[in-house]
Amino acid sequence: MGFYSDRVLPHIINTACGMKTTRPMRRRVCEGLAGEVVEIGFGTGHNVPFYPPEVTAVSAVEPSEVSWRLAADRVRVSTVPVQRAGLDGQYLPFEDDSFDAALSTWTLCTIPDPDAALRELRRVLRPGGTLHFLEHGLAPAEDADVRRWQRRLEPLNKRLFGGCHLTRPQDELLRAAGFTLTSLDRFYEEGAPKPMGALYLGTASVGR
Repeated sequence: MGFYSDRVLPHIINTACGMKTTRPMRRRVCEGLAGEVVEIGFGTGHNVPFYPPEVTAVSAVEPSEVSWRLAADRVRVSTVPVQRAGLDGQYLPFEDDSFDAALSTWTLCTIPDPDAALRELRRVLRPGGTLHFLEHGLAPAEDADVRRWQRRLEPLNKRLFGGCHLTRPQDELLRAAGFTLTSLDRFYEEGAPKPMGALYLGTASVGR
């Protein structure tokens, strides 16, 4: 990793992902989490304050040392035990059927191989387990102009924000990985330009 992505970008993402406008969305995506949870793309721990009391433990998967250090204060005061337990969401170091639920926020839009990450999440979730997700993604089909701008801006967005894609159809990726969508809300983030603010928020279950 270069100096920008390794040392500078975690601070930028920490600030951007900690904005007040993200808090209601984080609260929504964390609703219903319970039991043992794996969170990929843990980042700097902005979801920690929104873990419900029904969560018994969180295994945090985060590759960036800087991000993990920035998360230290949030982890320390968490009422839920949080342990860093992996570095790469594409290769989870857990046994099959290890978790009751999974959490991914602004991660499937950035991770290099989202298909691999989703297959891994499906593997480590127990039967009936649920993935809670909040992700950037391709705008609705009726917003053709927004989609065109997403394709134009995506190369720059990826360079500036650690590989964040704007055009991944998150619902299709989830279904292709064997998940069943149990809820899905597609909307634009308030205050963000539409090409960079098209979001998918919902839950998907493992039915095997």
